Amino acid sequence: MDLPVRPPLEPMLATAAKAVPAQPAGAPAWLYEPKWDGFRCIVFRDGDEVELGSRNTKPLTRYFPEVVAAVRAELPERCVVDGELFVPAPDGGRLSWELLSQRIHPAASRVAALARDTPAQFVAFDLLALGEEDLTQRPCGERRQALTSALAGCGPVVHVSAATLDTELATRWFSTFEGAGLDGVVAKPLASPYLPGERVMVKVKHRRTADCVVVGYREHKSLPGVGSVLLGLHTGSEVVTVGGASAFTAARRAELLEQLSALRLGEDVREEGEPNRWHARADSSWVPVRQELVCEVEYDQLEGRRFRHSPRFLRWRPDREPASCTLEQLEVPAGYDLADVLSGTR
Repeated sequence: MDLPVRPPLEPMLATAAKAVPAQPAGAPAWLYEPKWDGFRCIVFRDGDEVELGSRNTKPLTRYFPEVVAAVRAELPERCVVDGELFVPAPDGGRLSWELLSQRIHPAASRVAALARDTPAQFVAFDLLALGEEDLTQRPCGERRQALTSALAGCGPVVHVSAATLDTELATRWFSTFEGAGLDGVVAKPLASPYLPGERVMVKVKHRRTADCVVVGYREHKSLPGVGSVLLGLHTGSEVVTVGGASAFTAARRAELLEQLSALRLGEDVREEGEPNRWHARADSSWVPVRQELVCEVEYDQLEGRRFRHSPRFLRWRPDREPASCTLEQLEVPAGYDLADVLSGTR
């Protein structure tokens, strides 16, 4: 692959912020884009040779053959493009993190079936090279202009992300686009070059809290203590598992194991969890406990009746009754059609 920017390449990253940064007085300093909740992907194309690089620089190419075909059909013959892979839900109305995560599968036959049944798409938001030219040292605003020009007319699989200099519009995107499964807003310094691996951008993500019942735990695979705390919510007739919190210090894991072991339903009682598609022989079982403890967690959004990403444990809530922790407490954003988000991106 003979390109001016070659793999492996770390993508430029972002730091978290609580609000969309405002434009300073005078000339604008920020370019705003929707935050796509998919797999970060840098596309390298040199003629028929295509590589899809992940955030950690490992290739995604074999898992998304339909995207490779679309890159050959829709992108310039020699280019490097930063963007995001996503899979629409079956009704096409929003992003589906669950379907996207299933696309990473070790079996070639399964990869082919998933590419046919749940095809992915690619949304581009930065152009790093075009033809013989390395664009990474050019300012963000110039790269944006080059991106929209080079990818004009792309589709139906490749899209160019919407972007704006209008803070008010970006703030509206933050609220409305969540209904289509997007994750927030990203702000990029207009004058900045592309700096691989550095946190130059600003990201504003949705954050909410919920009070959940602790229904069980899994022990850590390599450290003494709890690996994850399983969380549930009441629906009226049952308690459904909505996810698990797993980000704990080593000391906290040991404390949790001692605390939760005292609530076990029996020494040998275990429940079977969903099998691990990466390691078919891995133990997916978990230990159920008496549903007496309530904790508050921070989460971004729901997918069905589960947290889309792992929530973050905040604190215990001894003042809450487990039966009061219901699905109804969770905020569901107003619906917004993914097609309407993409309609302004080509």
